[in-house]
Amino acid sequence: RREEVIQHVYEKYGRDRAGLAATVICYRSRSAIRETGKAMGLSLDLVDRLAGQIWGWSEEGVAEARVRELGLDPGERRMAQTIALTRELIGAPRHLSQHVGDFVMTEGPLSELVPIENAAMADRTVIEWDKDDLDTLGILKVDILALGMLTCLGKGFELIRQHWGRAFDLAAIPADDAKVYDMLCRADSLGVFQVESRAQMAMLPRLKPRNFYDLVIEVAIVRPGPIQGDMVHPYLRRRNGEEVVSFPSKDLEAVLGKTLGVPLFQEQAMKIAIVAAGFTPGEADQLRRAMATFRHVGTIHTFEEKLIDGMVARGYDRAFAERCFRQIEGFGEYGFPESHAASFALLVYVSAWMKCHYPAVFACALLNSQPLGFYAPAQIVRDAIEHGVSVREADINRSDWDSTLEPDGDAVGGYALRIGLRQIKGMSEAAAARLVAARGNGYDDPLALRRRAGLEAAVLERLARADAFRSIGLDRREALWAVKGLPDTSLPLFAVAGEADEGVEAPVALPAASVGEDVSQDYATLRLTLRQHPMALLRPAMEDRGYRQAMRLGGMGNNRPVRVAGIVLVRQRPGTASGVIFATLEDETGIVNVIIWPKTFERFRPIVLGAKLLGVDGRLQREGRVIHVIAERLTDLSSDLAVLAAGGAPLPPALARADEVKRPGREPDYRSRDFH
Repeated sequence: RREEVIQHVYEKYGRDRAGLAATVICYRSRSAIRETGKAMGLSLDLVDRLAGQIWGWSEEGVAEARVRELGLDPGERRMAQTIALTRELIGAPRHLSQHVGDFVMTEGPLSELVPIENAAMADRTVIEWDKDDLDTLGILKVDILALGMLTCLGKGFELIRQHWGRAFDLAAIPADDAKVYDMLCRADSLGVFQVESRAQMAMLPRLKPRNFYDLVIEVAIVRPGPIQGDMVHPYLRRRNGEEVVSFPSKDLEAVLGKTLGVPLFQEQAMKIAIVAAGFTPGEADQLRRAMATFRHVGTIHTFEEKLIDGMVARGYDRAFAERCFRQIEGFGEYGFPESHAASFALLVYVSAWMKCHYPAVFACALLNSQPLGFYAPAQIVRDAIEHGVSVREADINRSDWDSTLEPDGDAVGGYALRIGLRQIKGMSEAAAARLVAARGNGYDDPLALRRRAGLEAAVLERLARADAFRSIGLDRREALWAVKGLPDTSLPLFAVAGEADEGVEAPVALPAASVGEDVSQDYATLRLTLRQHPMALLRPAMEDRGYRQAMRLGGMGNNRPVRVAGIVLVRQRPGTASGVIFATLEDETGIVNVIIWPKTFERFRPIVLGAKLLGVDGRLQREGRVIHVIAERLTDLSSDLAVLAAGGAPLPPALARADEVKRPGREPDYRSRDFH
């Protein structure tokens, strides 16, 4: 509901005294190569290939080695100019845009300070300064921000009220629910606010949260600030009794007692400066500003000498003082205030509670709040099914625009989840509204749907490709055939004659689609499937090649060689990870977490960036219940998906592509008894 708040601010303070701040959009590697490539006359497909070699928001430009990998000569005159100009363009301003929620409010007319212009969105006005300009000038700025999880929880509470008659809100959720904490300790947190990332899932079984303040710690500790300040491992060792909790003074014990002597919050850093280094409250506030989040250029180093000398003068060991500063310095990257972490922890607990006790509601609310979180609808639905939720396909006679719950006495909680029409790729909400409004007692055939709902041929075809005609006895191919046979209503002169002949076409026996074709079409039209997972269909070929199922990794010892494969869900390259890439693969039995070191990434860069189905040879690494695979060799298996989509089967290992052939004596035999 952020737009309501934004418009309220405009109405209350007037557009002459309130406006949204601007943000300066600058060129990064991808946008720079696209602009430069077009200006230099490179073909669009070549520009796309060059852009595809760049990781995320990189500012490194296009390396000559990457150009050679594409079979191009980086020394060729036009290509060399393109590479050079791209590097020059990176970091230059591209255009001025509006900030998502930074509001400027002034006592006098805003136009006396800065020009005001209309934004592209209706009823929004923007000034020409960005937030850094405003900080420099000391002008008041208020952030009007939003959290998608609040939308999700609001929709979830409404579903619970409609179907169970129970009224909940953020303040009414039962506290200290042991089942909720048990679920979090298992890292069963897909979709849960803040703790669904790879790093958080790895931390949960180690931290083992058992109360609300543990969740506050969990939210705050997996941040660049605590990580770079080397606060994570000391805290875990102290929490697990592996290291003695000690304090150099009673003053610091009062400050750091709750966090076992390790500073995790911005407020603690400020209090350390006051009680241990002699900072005034005003100077401590300047320290807080220096630790402000999202700064590209930190200023916290300017406090180093004052803080260390101040602590030494008050009897603290210099090495301890320097270590304190290093920890505080980490907050210059990203440190959480405790109040912020506590607010987020409440949403962690409430979303985990909903997932634990109302899994169908939680999955339904997540789907209706997309885009939201780390995971795509396919993973949300799969996770719901693993939690016992009965999920049903999108259908012209049973689905609304949003996903819904419908009574099912055999389902967990008495309700099944019905996929909404919003999940169909290219389906508009207006078309779905016409379909639902005209549905009445249901549609008997595609002609009735077109006549009563007034849907265009393209919309009918989307519904058919999404296999949404099952309730009237038509599978995907039959529905598509029937829709294609309807007369073209865009030719009104022939519409009457055409409709008179409708329904007289002789039945046609269409060949049945293979499971692989149906699964592929499900992903293409719905971004998920309720049929078999693609890896289940590929499993015989994968077993022949030595690829192990995700669920079998739990029985393996540490540092054992392993071979896994799966659909690539997430590729992450955190700024604090020194170039390490974390990939998440999914097969029919679960998820595999893969770590790709920088050298391995450079060796297999095109595969890491482009593979939809990825094979990994590596070694298993485990710490307690946390399991990772350290990648040593990567293989692009995406062609197997293409063969599956075409109705065929993957090649047997003897005919596999050359890059999978094993060289005797150099790599392990992945089918040997010792290996397994």
